[in-house]
Amino acid sequence: MDADKTLVYLERSKSSPINLSLRSYSNPSPSDLFFQTIPRIHERLKYLYTWGMAESLQDILDHLSRPGPLLEDLSIECRGKLKPDSTLTLTPALFSGDLSSLRILNLQDVNTKLPWRNMVNLTSLTLRDIWPVSMSQLLDFFESAPHLRDVVLRFEIPTSSDQTGRLVSLADLEEMYIDGGPSSDLLDHLLIPVGARLSAVVEFPSSHPTRFLNNLRNFPDFTTIKLTADPEPRIKFSGPKGKVDLNPITSSDDDELGLVLEFLALLDTSGTERLKIDFYHNTSGDQNYQILLPMKTLRTLRLEYPPSSHDFIQVLDPRNSSSGVVVCPKLEELIIQPNGQLDIGDVIGMAAARESKGAKLKSLWIFNLSEPEYAQSDVLKLKGHVSRVEVMEWTRMTKRMTRMIKEGGDIGSLEEPASPTLV
Repeated sequence: MDADKTLVYLERSKSSPINLSLRSYSNPSPSDLFFQTIPRIHERLKYLYTWGMAESLQDILDHLSRPGPLLEDLSIECRGKLKPDSTLTLTPALFSGDLSSLRILNLQDVNTKLPWRNMVNLTSLTLRDIWPVSMSQLLDFFESAPHLRDVVLRFEIPTSSDQTGRLVSLADLEEMYIDGGPSSDLLDHLLIPVGARLSAVVEFPSSHPTRFLNNLRNFPDFTTIKLTADPEPRIKFSGPKGKVDLNPITSSDDDELGLVLEFLALLDTSGTERLKIDFYHNTSGDQNYQILLPMKTLRTLRLEYPPSSHDFIQVLDPRNSSSGVVVCPKLEELIIQPNGQLDIGDVIGMAAARESKGAKLKSLWIFNLSEPEYAQSDVLKLKGHVSRVEVMEWTRMTKRMTRMIKEGGDIGSLEEPASPTLV
């Protein structure tokens, strides 16, 4: 690009805002067009995107020390992974520390302590692979940006040993994505509004901090819960307002399972509509009862290989309740993938008892790893108490899915082949 023509253009355009995108593959020379023009456009920058190697980016950023009063969108991305000892560091000198007009900020692979304040206009924040940020610095930044709506955090969230009891409100938050953990400490310091969309991978904290739990309770649209053992026992919430993956960090699977069940008991599951359980661990009948009892609106239950499938069937059977309570009274669909042969007699008894209590199942799906060996008469008995009954061997279902994909079907149904309503 001709430097003289560019300078003439800048003169003629007078005070018009400028959008600038820089990609630097090597260190720019002192005669580079950027260094000739940047003194003239600092105050006119509205959008700035910079991408390149750490050394070249640092050279560019060092020339961005004058105020940028019009700057609304700033993106700084380092090419490749930044090393902790890299010289690429964002300091208060960037734009003289005045980013008060900024609406969108995206930082990737940079060293920064988020030193800027007065971010009152900031609505969108993305931080990827940044360091060394402390919890106090992160909370200070959130405090200075009270109107944040969209937040993406993909880095190692700091712990908060020095921030006990501190709360920061994100009253305008619409969506937050956290991936990098550990993030339970951060959630314990935030006031997140009801209705916000959250996507996060969160480890169980060592205690049960009130704010952390209250934030989880703020998401009434998490209508689906998965109690899964892949790769370890954990709780997965999902729904129209996002998803949260809660996983314990303990020394053994048994400890992890206990923590999962303990945390589930602390949360309000009365609005849960779909529940999937694929634990590979034995749970007691009392534990299964405590899981299902609060779920008054549960409509779909999927039992995938739990050793205690039999115990869940017993919990759903009103005949086993001394008080006559029907557990999960709204249950319509039951999907069972038993770990071994299922006692069809227990299933028939449960279905008949629920029907007699006005809680008839609409559909029952049974998928075995081997060909089911149920008598035709038993299947007919089931159909007498359930509107729809499907009994199928798992490999047959797999072939059916494969055929569906070849015919242009929805590949998204691979994990949930039986029905569109499966968890």
